[in-house]
Amino acid sequence: MLESVKNNKKLLPEQVSEQIANLITDRALHAGDKLPNEFEMAEQLGVGRGTIREAVKILVSRNVVEIKRGRGTFVCLHPGVVDDPFGFAFVKDKKKLAMDLYEIRMIIEPEIAALAAERATEEDVEELQKTADEVAVLCRQGKQHMEKDIEFHEKVAKYSKNSVMPKLIPVIQAGVSVFIHITDLSLALDTIRTHQMIVDAIRVHDSQKAREAMVEHLRNNKEKIEEMKELPQ
Repeated sequence: MLESVKNNKKLLPEQVSEQIANLITDRALHAGDKLPNEFEMAEQLGVGRGTIREAVKILVSRNVVEIKRGRGTFVCLHPGVVDDPFGFAFVKDKKKLAMDLYEIRMIIEPEIAALAAERATEEDVEELQKTADEVAVLCRQGKQHMEKDIEFHEKVAKYSKNSVMPKLIPVIQAGVSVFIHITDLSLALDTIRTHQMIVDAIRVHDSQKAREAMVEHLRNNKEKIEEMKELPQ
């Protein structure tokens, strides 16, 4: 039973949204898990169903939950991580954005890869290899591989076993999507090669090689961007 929220000084929908978020944490709900229905939550919190609806709207706006019509309310894939949280889509100078993102990624991702090499399990490595193979197939076919490429980097972050690393995914996602967009798949073969280098280093738990492989992966992107005179907007 959730504690009553009626004596809280915040607006009722806001405090109820916090209680629902606590419910997700307390019950260790994961992406795709279904929340109790509107009636059940209203009864548990001692508030009206209208308040529950408003609270859920707040959580939807924060990308904590999503509503699937006719099915209910579910935990989002990355709770609390919103699309484009830094407004990268509105940056006009894409080359400057790409280079700035490169600098940030060079600070973050080599160390993420090094930690993944230290901590990834055999099952983690097999999952990472599967994603790397899927990226490779798309690259060889000349197809857009952005979604799978982002998934690859997300998994490296996840396998670092550091709870903060996945929270940095929005920066990584933006970096991958911008890099692929402006290089127009021209780095496909290098992507295949360096992704495999990263996987191989993580598989043998060699943190230094994992770090170096990620550095090479990112530098290839930087060099290609520097060669381009004009970038697509």
